[in-house]
Amino acid sequence: MHIEDYFDYCSPNDIRLKGTRVGIETILYAYLYRHQSPESIARKYRTLQLEQVYATILFYLHNKSEMDVYLEEWIRFGQQMRNEQRRNPPAVLQKLLCGKQQESNVSG
Repeated sequence: MHIEDYFDYCSPNDIRLKGTRVGIETILYAYLYRHQSPESIARKYRTLQLEQVYATILFYLHNKSEMDVYLEEWIRFGQQMRNEQRRNPPAVLQKLLCGKQQESNVSG
C-alpha cells in the first residue's frame, strides 16, 4: 500500500481520508497547532483509525512544503469566510440579533 492510498483527492484544496468526510487539514491542525497526540485525534474523530492519523502525519512530513501551503490556504480561507459572515450574517442570525436588541430595549 502506498501512503497516497489513504486519501481521496476531491480537488487540489480538498484532500480527505478515504472512506470519511474528514479532511487532512483537520488532523494536521490538531497535530501541528493544538499539539494533540495521534491517539487523542483518533479518539476525537471516531470514524478514523489510528493508522489513518499516522498516515496523514507521514504524508505531511513527506510533502511538508506543499502541505504547509495547503494548511496556510485553508486557514486563510477560514478567516475570510468568518470575516464575510460577520459582515453579512445569515438572515436567521440577523433576525435573532434583531430580536435580542428589541428585547434589550424593552427591558432597559
